[in-house]
Amino acid sequence: MGMSSSERLRAAVAALMRLTGDTQASLAAVLGVDQTQVSRRQSGTAAWSLDDCDAIAAYYGIDVLDLLAGPTRACDALPAGHRRSVPRRRAAADEPKGVRP
Repeated sequence: MGMSSSERLRAAVAALMRLTGDTQASLAAVLGVDQTQVSRRQSGTAAWSLDDCDAIAAYYGIDVLDLLAGPTRACDALPAGHRRSVPRRRAAADEPKGVRP
């Protein structure tokens, strides 16, 4: 059986946070709640509201339906400008001899 709607939403929010480098505290500020409320929603002990979904989608610049569709679609819809830039790891051939990263 597939994921429930609430599991899909929690996974999408977690994936967006990971991709953008956002924390629960930064998302809480967007929603006007404290970090513990975001934690409760992400753990499933409290539910995300439709207003929360609208605010999260607007914050990430995606359609709410992309958010509700799950992590893959939400991350695919995320505009490039919202993605965290991660330094590219050098290839082993680029490493100096005898030096480990």
